[in-house]
Amino acid sequence: MATQAHAGARPPEEIRNVALVGQGGSGKTTLTERLLFSSGVIQRMGSVEDGNTVSDFTEEEHHHHHSLGLAMTHFEAESRLSGRKVLVNLLDTPGMTDFLGHAIAALPAVDTVGVVIDPAKGIGTVTRRMFSIAKERDLPRCIIVDKIDESGIDLAAVVEQIRDQFGTECLPINLPAGDSVINVFEHEHAEGAEPTFSSVEDAHQQILEQVVEVNDELTETYFEGGELDPKKLHEAFEECMRQGHLVPICFCSAKTGAGIDDLTHVIADYLPSPLEGNPRPFVNEDDEGSESPYGHEPDPGKPLLAHVFKVKADAHFGKLGVFRVHQGTIKAKDEVVIGSNKKPVRIAHLYKRQGAKSIEVDALGPGDIGAVAKVDDIHFGSVLHGDHDADRVHLKKLPMPKPMFGLSIELKNHKDESKFAPATHKMMEEDPCLVIERVEATNETVMRGLGELHLRVVREKLLEQYGIEIETAPPKVAYKETITGTAEATHRHKKQSGGSGEFGEVHLRVAPMQIDPSLGDEPTFEFVNATVGGSIPKQFMPAIEKGVREVLKTGAFAGYPLTGVRVEVFDGKHHPVDSKEVAFIKAGKRAFIEAVQKARPALLEPFVHLEVTAPSSSMGDITGDLSTKRGRVQDTDMLGADIVIVKAEAPLSELQNYSTMLKSMTGGAGSYTMDFSHTEQTPPNVQQEVIAAFSGHGEED
Repeated sequence: MATQAHAGARPPEEIRNVALVGQGGSGKTTLTERLLFSSGVIQRMGSVEDGNTVSDFTEEEHHHHHSLGLAMTHFEAESRLSGRKVLVNLLDTPGMTDFLGHAIAALPAVDTVGVVIDPAKGIGTVTRRMFSIAKERDLPRCIIVDKIDESGIDLAAVVEQIRDQFGTECLPINLPAGDSVINVFEHEHAEGAEPTFSSVEDAHQQILEQVVEVNDELTETYFEGGELDPKKLHEAFEECMRQGHLVPICFCSAKTGAGIDDLTHVIADYLPSPLEGNPRPFVNEDDEGSESPYGHEPDPGKPLLAHVFKVKADAHFGKLGVFRVHQGTIKAKDEVVIGSNKKPVRIAHLYKRQGAKSIEVDALGPGDIGAVAKVDDIHFGSVLHGDHDADRVHLKKLPMPKPMFGLSIELKNHKDESKFAPATHKMMEEDPCLVIERVEATNETVMRGLGELHLRVVREKLLEQYGIEIETAPPKVAYKETITGTAEATHRHKKQSGGSGEFGEVHLRVAPMQIDPSLGDEPTFEFVNATVGGSIPKQFMPAIEKGVREVLKTGAFAGYPLTGVRVEVFDGKHHPVDSKEVAFIKAGKRAFIEAVQKARPALLEPFVHLEVTAPSSSMGDITGDLSTKRGRVQDTDMLGADIVIVKAEAPLSELQNYSTMLKSMTGGAGSYTMDFSHTEQTPPNVQQEVIAAFSGHGEED
C-alpha cells in the first residue's frame, strides 16, 4: 500500500542514481539492505536466507533465495562536501544469467553502474557482461568489492584480476584496513590504521595522477607541488568517470558494515548527479524510418521526457510503470503523452518505490525515478513526454539477450484457456526476455527464455498467481527454408463449372537473396513484376504476391517458413472474363512452390553462441561433449587456476537438455549463457529426415 506523500520535486544536483550489478551471490541485495539500514530507512537488517530483505520481496524470490527481478529502493545520505542531503535511488538487479534482461533494463535509468564483486568467487560471466554493456552505453562505472573481512582472501590479487580484465583505469579510491577502510583519494584515515595491501601513499598518488590528467591546470599544479583546489579536483574526478578514464574501486563488507560509511560518502560526493552524468541515447525517427540523436537536458522547466524501464503487476495498484525522468517535471494530475498516442493520459498519482512499498509523491523532477499506476497504455520502453514534438522519440535499442531456451507448452486443464492469454501477456510485459507464442511451422505453443530456471519460475508464477498449470516438453526445432540456386516454373490455374470460371497463368523465376545470418527470424524476401506487354494486368500482381507470401509462411518443401528468396514474375496469361484474383493467388502459389523445389532448396537451423563457466577439471568433458553436438569450440579462458570459460557455437537443436548434461559433467558446478548467433544449413542427413516427415501441400487445383 502507499504511504503519505512527499512535497515537491528534488533538484537534480541532489540526486544519485546507481544500479548494483554483478554475479548472483556477490552480495548486491545484502549491500542494498546495509545501505538502507545505515541511512535509517530500516531499523533492522533482513537477510536473503530469511527472505525478509527490502528488495527481494516476491514469493518466488523467497523460495529461490535469489533476486529474480529489478527492485527500486532509495535513501538519503549527507554530502560531506556540500553538507546537503542527497537522494540516492538504488536499483538492485538480479545476477543470474536467466534474469539478465532485468539487469540490462536498469541501465537507462541510472547515471552510475556499481559492479559488485565477491572476492572469493572472482569475476563471473554476468559481471563481465554487465561491465561491458555499461561501457558500451557510455555509463560511468565503479567497482564495489564486498565481503572484505572474510578469511583467506587475497584482495591484492582481486585488484590485479579486476585491472587485468577491466583495464588499468580501475583504481582503488580506498583500501581495506581490518574492520575499516582508508580513503586514499582524500588521504584520510584513522590514526594507526594500516592497509591490508599496498600503501596509502602509492594508492593516493596513483589515483590522483589519473584524475588530474583530464585537466591541464590541475596537472601543472600537481607536478609543481602546488595545492590542488578541492572543487576542481572534484569536477575532474567526475569528468574522469564520465570519460571512462577512471573506474574507482571501493572496498566494504555489507554483512558487518565495514567501509559502508566511506562507500556512502563516495556515492554522495563523487558519483555523478543527473546534471553531471552522460545523457542517455534517445533518438528521433523520421517518416522514412531514419534515426537521429534527440537532444535533452536535465532542466525542470523544459518539456517532459521520461522513459519506462520496468512494468510490474502489483497486487494493490494493478499495472505499475516505473520510469526515469530525463527532462522536465512530472506532477500528479498532469496530462502526459505516451509514445505516439494522440490522446494524452492524466496521471492521477505518482509514487516512489521502496521495494514492495509505494510512497506517494507530488512531483518528480529531472533525474528522479518514480512510478505510475493503472495506465494501460504504458509498456516497457515507453517514452512519456509533454508535447507531440517527441511522438517518435525512443531510447536507442538495448542489447537484450535473445531468448533461446524453449519449451513446448500445453494446458493441463483446457478450462484455463480464457485466462491463459491475459496472464501470459502480463508476464511478457513484465519480462523483456520472455516470449510465449504460437509457432505455425511446428503447430506448438512455445515459451522461450534465457534458461531452465527462467522458465521454471514462469511456470511457478503461472500456477501460483493465476492458477494455470501447464505441461512442458522440448520444442520441435524451428527450421527455416531457403534456396541456393535459380529456377523457373509455370502454373496455369483453370476451373470451369458453368458460367464464368477461374483462369490465371503465372511464369516466375526464383533466385537466392543474401541472408544476414545474424537476423535470425527476420525474413528476407523481394517480389518483382518483370512482365511486359500486359501479359498479366497490373491489378492481378498483388494476388500473385499474396499466393507467394502464403508459401513464405507455410514453406515449399519441408513445412517451415521460407526466407532469402527473390521472386520475379516475367510472363503469364489472362482471360478477359474468367481471370479473377483467386485464380492468380492459386497460380502464383503453385508456380512458386514448384520453382523453389527446383532451386536446390536448403534447410536452415539456428545456431547459438554458448559460454560455459565450469571447474577447469571439467574442460575436457565439456569440449568433448560439444563436439558430439556439432558444436565448435572457439576459445577458452582460464580464470585463475580453478575456473575455465569455454566459448563455442552449436546448433540449438542439440542443446535442449544441456542444463542437465552440464550439471552431470561438472557435479552441479557449471553454468552457461546462450545467445542467438546465426543460422546455418543443416547437414544433408538432417534435411532428408525433415523433408521425409513433411506431408506436402496437397492438390488445390
